[in-house]
Amino acid sequence: MSGRGIFTTIAIRDGKPFLWEKHWSRLIHAAEKLSIDLGEFREDDVLSLLAERLSQDGVVQGRAKITFTDERPSALWPASRSASANTSLSIVTGPPRKLPDSFRVGISPFPVNSRSPLAGLKTTNYLEPTLCFEAAKNAGFDEAVRVNERGEVTSACFANVFWLKGDALLTPALSTGCLAGTTREFILDNFDVREVSAEIDDLLSADAVFLTSAGIGITQAASLAERTFTPADHPISALLIA
Repeated sequence: MSGRGIFTTIAIRDGKPFLWEKHWSRLIHAAEKLSIDLGEFREDDVLSLLAERLSQDGVVQGRAKITFTDERPSALWPASRSASANTSLSIVTGPPRKLPDSFRVGISPFPVNSRSPLAGLKTTNYLEPTLCFEAAKNAGFDEAVRVNERGEVTSACFANVFWLKGDALLTPALSTGCLAGTTREFILDNFDVREVSAEIDDLLSADAVFLTSAGIGITQAASLAERTFTPADHPISALLIA
């Protein structure tokens, strides 16, 4: 009832979960932070359940969302009966997200609270980024960059942010309150990336801006607010293909 739950969205490539180890590690980390009991779930068992769901749904190229929800009654709302399990597991699948040919990014008016106890965690309290995303879509954008209470760039509503300035590839540091995305980590594993605190003007003066997530892969922004970009020739664009 209080939204104590965690989830991860995984890219499915050739019927297999991409970057599974990173997703599982992030789930374990978030569960520890929020005191969610995953003791009933072995990694191999969850992988088997995921494979079964993918087979049932016929998903070869697409996405899967794994959610763990705390089922224990709270002190404020004690249950009349005990839960059958401390934690429940849900797995849903879907096709790849369809992206426009020209990916337009806005600037969200809604700041991220970097001091929130949920900062940097992917929890089932996802209404705020969802509303930010819907506001961006209603304004004619495909996504929107968000800043924190100090005016530092954090991420997009549902994605991490990278940008090129000269030969340097940059991304917001985790201290800004951005999500430690699995695709973000994969890029950091493969490239020399500077993790920085930056303002919107730094993105507006960049040579190129990229948004990354399991859902959209690595997508180069055609524009940010009123600023348009020319396509950049950087190996980050081909990383997932490779």
